[in-house]
Amino acid sequence: MELGEVLRRRRMTRQFDPDRPVPPEVLARVLDRARRGPSAGFSQGTDLLVLTRPADRDRWWAATVPGRADPGFVPDRWLRGVSSAPCLVVLLSSPEAYLDRYAEPDKGRTDRDAATWPVPWWDVDTGMAALLALLTAVDEGLGALLLGVPGDRWDAVRAAFGIPPDRRLLGVVALGYAVARPPGGSARRPRRPLSEVVHDGRFGVPWDGPAAR
Repeated sequence: MELGEVLRRRRMTRQFDPDRPVPPEVLARVLDRARRGPSAGFSQGTDLLVLTRPADRDRWWAATVPGRADPGFVPDRWLRGVSSAPCLVVLLSSPEAYLDRYAEPDKGRTDRDAATWPVPWWDVDTGMAALLALLTAVDEGLGALLLGVPGDRWDAVRAAFGIPPDRRLLGVVALGYAVARPPGGSARRPRRPLSEVVHDGRFGVPWDGPAAR
């Protein structure tokens, strides 16, 4: 599929066919392309935790949704839809990988203080890995959804999956074959036009370029 077509087709999927697993060779391509994103200093501080076994996915939802493991818990429509995904890819970033890399002689930042980074590039680069996974999913005919992880659930997730304390939980990409459902409120919001998004020479001056094709 051409890149332009992939970008036009990319949408967040909120309901999946639980009876259609992601073929291993397709999942391998998603994971391989996710690791090929840009990385500051080629620090490569992104890890991907793959959950395809039902027991592992159940532990994920139990760790991230308060009350999920309680008897009598009834999931709402949104949770029923997203938890039907047969594959979850948890996105982890490592600040230490970047602090180590930039303390090397060719970079020379010996302070090793994350507070001196005005932008946490470990999170930026892991976000790029997420986007590559989302785009590859479209190219492979899959549906995908990027979910956040509430901060107060990070410790529960780390304990459930043995994740080291120095890893940040950027989110999770849910993968599977999409089941059509009516679009939600977010999908009905219009996309901002180029003239509003792009500023020409000075903030607030609309770019007056040709319309995109």
